[in-house]
Amino acid sequence: MIAVARLAILVGIAGLVPFIGLLAGLFLMPQYSVALLGYFYLYSAGILAFMAGVYWPIAMQLDNCSYPLSPIVTILLSQVFFVSAGLGLLLPVTGQIVLYTIAYLALYMVDARWMKVYWPAWYLRLRLLLTSVVVVCQLTAAAWFFLLHAAH
Repeated sequence: MIAVARLAILVGIAGLVPFIGLLAGLFLMPQYSVALLGYFYLYSAGILAFMAGVYWPIAMQLDNCSYPLSPIVTILLSQVFFVSAGLGLLLPVTGQIVLYTIAYLALYMVDARWMKVYWPAWYLRLRLLLTSVVVVCQLTAAAWFFLLHAAH
């Protein structure tokens, strides 16, 4: 039987493959850049929404507690990230660049600052690694987009 930590690490690392693969595709197959960038942000939205969903089970366990967050705040945080993920898809690319970069950083900050009492230490280390890679991918996609459009 595989331990939960190992499974989460494996799935987390595997979840980086589309970010990195789609980003590589922008450089290797520029003729498909519009579609690849669209898929990159669609995947960004999906993962952000998925990560936001993890706050719901915590809120259900909090009941009447208020440390460090109340169930209402926890559910509202979940909804802010979830709605941001969906609304981001309606934005132009420049808006997506800003929204998803900030949202992934904010999601990690919420986990590290207010939710850390609910996570094992290995999870926060994993989240830091995954968030760092995702933010670097977001910034690289942004640099690619702005360099491409600055040239025209």
